[in-house]
Amino acid sequence: MRRLDGAVAMITGGASGLGKAIAERLASEGAIAVITDIQATMGASTASECGFTFFEQDVCDEVQWPRIIQEIEDRFGRLDVLVNNAGVLGATDRVNPENTRLADWRRVFAVNVEGTFLGCRSAIPAMRRAGSGSIINISSVAGLSATPYATAYGASKAAVRQLTKSVAQYCAQQGLSIRCNSVHPGNVRTPLLEKYVADVSRARGVAAEDVLASMRAAIPMGDFSHPEDVAAAVSFLVSPDSARMTGTMLLVDGGSMDCDTFRQVGPTNRD
Repeated sequence: MRRLDGAVAMITGGASGLGKAIAERLASEGAIAVITDIQATMGASTASECGFTFFEQDVCDEVQWPRIIQEIEDRFGRLDVLVNNAGVLGATDRVNPENTRLADWRRVFAVNVEGTFLGCRSAIPAMRRAGSGSIINISSVAGLSATPYATAYGASKAAVRQLTKSVAQYCAQQGLSIRCNSVHPGNVRTPLLEKYVADVSRARGVAAEDVLASMRAAIPMGDFSHPEDVAAAVSFLVSPDSARMTGTMLLVDGGSMDCDTFRQVGPTNRD
C-alpha cells in the first residue's frame, strides 16, 4: 500500500544525489514530488526523467521561498511535506578550528542553517493552511560528534538538529498537526562524498582509494550507506507510520556515529 498517495512533497537540492533519491522514494509511495535546486539544467533534466516538477531555487534567498511555495499551492492546492535537503560541505583545504576562513564558515551556515530555517519558516504557514504537514531536516552524524577537520560543517549540522527540535516544539504547542524531525546520515556514496574524497586525496597526497578505505573501515557495518537508505528513513518519517514522532532524530550511519570519521581522514596540512 502506498503510504503517501496524493501528498505534495517539496525536496530541496533534489537535482541529484540524496535529494533525487528522496524524491524518487516519496514518488514511489504516491507523493507528488516537487524538487528545487540551484542547478537549473540538472534539475530540469531530473524532473523530466522522473516525472517531477522542478523550480530553480537558491535556498539562501529569502524572497524565493514564499514565491515557490505559493506556486506549489496554486498548482497542487497544498504543501504536505518539506524535505530540507540542500546543503554544502564547504572548503576542504582550511577546515579546522585554527584555520577555517570566516567566508567559508558563513557560506556553509548560509546554505545549511539559514536555508533550512527559511524552509521551516515558509512551510509552517502553508501546512497550517493544509491542516497538517511534515518537515524533514537533513542533518548529519557530523552534528552529533566532534568534527575537528570539518569545523563549519559539523557546527552547521548541529544547528540544524537544534532548530528541528525548536520547530517541533513550537508547532506542537501551537496545536498544529505539523511534525518536524531530523535525519542524520553517515557517509553516503553521493557526488558530494566523491568530491570530498578527491579533495582530501589531493591535500594528503594519497590515492582516493586509500581515503575511501579509511572511511569505510570506520563504519561498523562495513560499508557506506546509499542514498536509498536515507530516502527510506525520510519516507518513514513523513508517513502515517510515524504519526506520533516529532522532534526526533533518525540515524542512518551503519553504526558510525562515535567513530569520528572526519577526524580520521582529515587533511594534515595547517595552511
